[in-house]
Amino acid sequence: MPILIAFAVALLLVAIFGPQFWIRRVLAQHGAQRADLPGSGGELARHLLDEAGLPTVTVETTDDGDHYDPDARAVRLLPQHHDGRSIAAVAVAAHEVAHAVQHAHGERGFQLRLDLVKNLTWIDRLAGIVLLLAPLVFMVIKAPILLILQIVAGVLLLCIRIAVHVVTLPVEFDASFTKALPVLKHGNYLSALDMPAATSVLRAAAFTYVAAALATLLDIARWFRILRF
Repeated sequence: MPILIAFAVALLLVAIFGPQFWIRRVLAQHGAQRADLPGSGGELARHLLDEAGLPTVTVETTDDGDHYDPDARAVRLLPQHHDGRSIAAVAVAAHEVAHAVQHAHGERGFQLRLDLVKNLTWIDRLAGIVLLLAPLVFMVIKAPILLILQIVAGVLLLCIRIAVHVVTLPVEFDASFTKALPVLKHGNYLSALDMPAATSVLRAAAFTYVAAALATLLDIARWFRILRF
């Protein structure tokens, strides 16, 4: 039994931290400063937004991860990607601008993900309430099957975060490979020799939200510990 528990814990850690480690490794591998590049990631983002007819979308620095904020109409980049001149900076900037383009065009996939993500907050809260009340309900009703059903329901609610990002992964692939990659290639922002590296970065960028959502597994493990399962 201890071996099985250790194996399960190891699998959980790999599932949670493996994708995040891979993404960070790819970004670091291609994050070296390149004096030969014509501009920083932030400058490229501004240029691409203007080219796409989106002058009102702002480009800002953030410490909260590279992302496009549809409410503020802002492309936000980490300092090393906003101010840096690297393949990673260029590729990430192009990827986030692609999300702004998806939003501006009212693309169905982007809007679907936006609607789903907005509902994740109350779904997470509902999951917490269901799991928190499970022991209390069991003490009152004394029905083991009801306790099991509540725990299963709570876990499934927590897993919705992962499911949302997996289901909407095509939105990320569209941003990386249908929009950003062709722009970088045909706009000659990177040389042909740099395109494989840019492709790796864009692939990592596409999986960023899924990797972050997998951290939900830590919440599930925490609840199992609280409920002593």
